Amino acid sequence: MKEETDNKTLYFMMGSIFLFLLVTFSTNSWDVSLNRFFSIIFDIIPIFILVFILFVLTDYFIDPKKLVKLIEKKHNAWGWFIAGFAGIISTGPIYMWYPLLNEMQKNGVKNSLISIFLYNRAIKPALLPMLIFYFGLTYTIVLTVVMFSMSILNGLVVEKILDLEVIKSRKDL
Repeated sequence: MKEETDNKTLYFMMGSIFLFLLVTFSTNSWDVSLNRFFSIIFDIIPIFILVFILFVLTDYFIDPKKLVKLIEKKHNAWGWFIAGFAGIISTGPIYMWYPLLNEMQKNGVKNSLISIFLYNRAIKPALLPMLIFYFGLTYTIVLTVVMFSMSILNGLVVEKILDLEVIKSRKDL
């Protein structure tokens, strides 16, 4: 009995899909939608190719272990830039980065650099093509520069707050 019910449901679903496709293709709106879809795809393809090339070059030339060593050694503006750039090119879920960031912190990397890294994870190179397509190149550049600049300001604020906490804890002793 159950198999017969499953077959009726299957036939009903297939018939509904067929009817939907028949109605869709009988109207002239599907070709407009299809043309718009291909127009968007052809506009985005060059940007995707550029981002893909950048990802390949980044993956080929940048070693994460060397990047960590650079961040550990540089505590000046160059270190801030490296931390920001590392945050931008980092991929994957953020919680996977926590152990590495914890290890960096234990090895003496300043909290400001870790903060800059985390803040710049909001800049996603993979999403830049869509941002450029919908908002334009100028907006994308301005937004990225502002986000990067604010990450440095955020790092400085974090460093000052944590310095105040250290001073306060020393006074309590």
